Amino acid sequence: MIGRRSMSALGAVALAPFLVAMLPDATAYAHGYVSSPLSRQAQCAKGLLPCGDIKYEPQSVEGPKGLHNCSGNVSRFAELDDDTKPWQVQSVGSTADFTWTFTALHRTLNYQYYIGDTLLTTVDGGNNPPPASTVTHTVNLGGFTGRQKLLAIWNIGDTADAFYSCIDLQIGGGGGGTPSTTTTPPTTTTAPPTTTAAPPTTTVPPTTTVAPTTTAAPPSTTRGHQPPTTTAQPAGNPWKVGAHYSVGDVVTYDGMQYRCLQAHTVYDPGWTPTAAPALWQMI
Repeated sequence: MIGRRSMSALGAVALAPFLVAMLPDATAYAHGYVSSPLSRQAQCAKGLLPCGDIKYEPQSVEGPKGLHNCSGNVSRFAELDDDTKPWQVQSVGSTADFTWTFTALHRTLNYQYYIGDTLLTTVDGGNNPPPASTVTHTVNLGGFTGRQKLLAIWNIGDTADAFYSCIDLQIGGGGGGTPSTTTTPPTTTTAPPTTTAAPPTTTVPPTTTVAPTTTAAPPSTTRGHQPPTTTAQPAGNPWKVGAHYSVGDVVTYDGMQYRCLQAHTVYDPGWTPTAAPALWQMI
């Protein structure tokens, strides 16, 4: 006869597979993109040209490490791979400053910058989270000139994934460091790669960006990520660390009101509305 203790042990063994099945996978809430010079997804987020889902979540272009495309193999962001779309081209000198904006921090293996198949530089991340909500790297463009498409990659330290951003540049337009937004027609490329993306035949001038106020951004379907469960903030509440904000939420900070442009959770006290223009718009 099986005793009560034995029955309890058998019940625990029987339940174990179900408990394991119910446990969630480890989730990495890491997201980021190049916000300056304006990457393709940053242009979509600012409404500078018509775009699909990417305009709501420019930080979510995540795919396996080792890819060399702009979409990270995410099918709903495939338009980022379309070189004929009228992306704005930005003039830089022989070097340029590239700023990553993070809506969530995560351990970093490194950052890589490519033009074509040429690796321009690798910046070590030390397997540590980014030190702030934005990080800027000065990159030597390796003698390339003319119209070029640069691919910036953020390789995550403890997952198999990376985040991808493509930036359309006109190299040799004078100056360096801080680029200007322009739609200068491409010139003849004189630098190394033998294959160069075809320039767009039309350009779209910048338009006034209006953050969505009545339609919530579609939920992200980024690989293996689920947003943290939090309560939306009522309009006009003071901005605070630890709160989750949805697109269109209104907060007060330093006597002013700001509207949320991208859904995010405030993990870093440095992500104030005044310090994170990619996340907030003064109203």
